[in-house]
Amino acid sequence: MAYWLLKSEPEEYSIEDLEREGRALWDGVRNYQARNYLMQMKEGDLCFFYHSSTTPPGIAGLCRVVRTHVPDPTQFDPQSPYFDPKATPEKPRWYTVEVAFVEKWPLLPLAELKALFPKDHPLVKRGNRLSVMPVPPEVAEALIAQRGSR
Repeated sequence: MAYWLLKSEPEEYSIEDLEREGRALWDGVRNYQARNYLMQMKEGDLCFFYHSSTTPPGIAGLCRVVRTHVPDPTQFDPQSPYFDPKATPEKPRWYTVEVAFVEKWPLLPLAELKALFPKDHPLVKRGNRLSVMPVPPEVAEALIAQRGSR
């Protein structure tokens, strides 16, 4: 199993939204590196659900990958802000995954995460804009253990 971090602005889509819906497509990613990470995901991988662009930002819960290599439907919708006129159903450019809610956590803020992640990890590097990134197994295990003590 691999571990990932998925960022979302809670005003757009929050851990509470995923809890209510149960499952969701992680659509609208338009960064090639983040898309490539989405394409590496496998069913059963765990994802840390990160609330970004909020005060304080941090991990708000866990979800699990339940379906992979799904063409992102927003690329085909001219009404979507994520529409890509170069994408076609025959040749999609953007792929995503479907995730299922696992659990909600008391927020684990970025200030605390900085002590757990390597200094060169994209999450703790200044100016990082990636919305999807891998989490090293040892960090993932520490995060899961820490949430139990909160």
